[in-house]
Amino acid sequence: MEQIQVGGGSSRNGAARLDTLPEDCISMVVSHTSPRDACVVASVSKTVKSAAESDLVWDKFLPPELSSLVPPRSLDFSSKKEIYMSLANDSVLIDDGKKSFWLEKGSGKKCYMLSAMDLKITWSDCPAYWKWKKDPESKFEKVAKLRHVCWFEIRGKISCGMLSKGTHYSVYAVLKIGGSGSRGLDDTPMEALVGFAGEEAASKTFVLLEPKGTYPRGGYSSGSFREVSTGVEEPKERGDGWSEVKLGNFYNGDGGCDDDGNEIEFSIMGTEQEDWKSGLIFQGIEIRPMNEGD
Repeated sequence: MEQIQVGGGSSRNGAARLDTLPEDCISMVVSHTSPRDACVVASVSKTVKSAAESDLVWDKFLPPELSSLVPPRSLDFSSKKEIYMSLANDSVLIDDGKKSFWLEKGSGKKCYMLSAMDLKITWSDCPAYWKWKKDPESKFEKVAKLRHVCWFEIRGKISCGMLSKGTHYSVYAVLKIGGSGSRGLDDTPMEALVGFAGEEAASKTFVLLEPKGTYPRGGYSSGSFREVSTGVEEPKERGDGWSEVKLGNFYNGDGGCDDDGNEIEFSIMGTEQEDWKSGLIFQGIEIRPMNEGD
């Protein structure tokens, strides 16, 4: 919390003055800050702590459409703060298990992961090219395992109205490699696009779906190794058994986009080279608020 001031003065003096107000007034003041601020200011005194942890405060930090968004069991807690912390500490499945939803802990911004089942994957209905399988490390029922394709294309979209307004978001592909038999993923950059539907992409970059030079090409090579230029995004380990590669950023404005039914679209395309690709296990696309440095 940077400052909480009531009637001017320093943050310390402001906190002291805040402590002299009626509890419902304190709650009203704190509800106009952020979840992070509410947790910090609760240390001022018992009175402020009680006010800062009240349902009046934490109801403001929860999305107004929450009851229609998540399963009722996700809201079965004794206080609004407990509901918030539950959604900030772990995701819940929504949309018949095709998406997961959670809140960014410090800000309350909405975050999602779209499962592979919720995306358009070219040739995914052909067992010779893609296989749908269970994975104990996935939050979804099934993941998509790439067998062999030369035309690689994954597309997805999400309504702007599902996201937090006035927020800069980043989009990530969440994936891993199924053993050492991968092919064409660490030496052939693919094009990644992120932007509003019907408009020129707000973000365009090139990505590898496996860190460069992970495995020696040997006799299983798709051809001569291509020197990958600097600036190409590579996967990074997440600590949950998966890796992620950044596809791009976008800004969800303060108003109007959801009224128009606008959507954010994103894609990964590897279609210009006729190299065969295999070995990828794809969990989904994650959309979360940008961090500093993104």
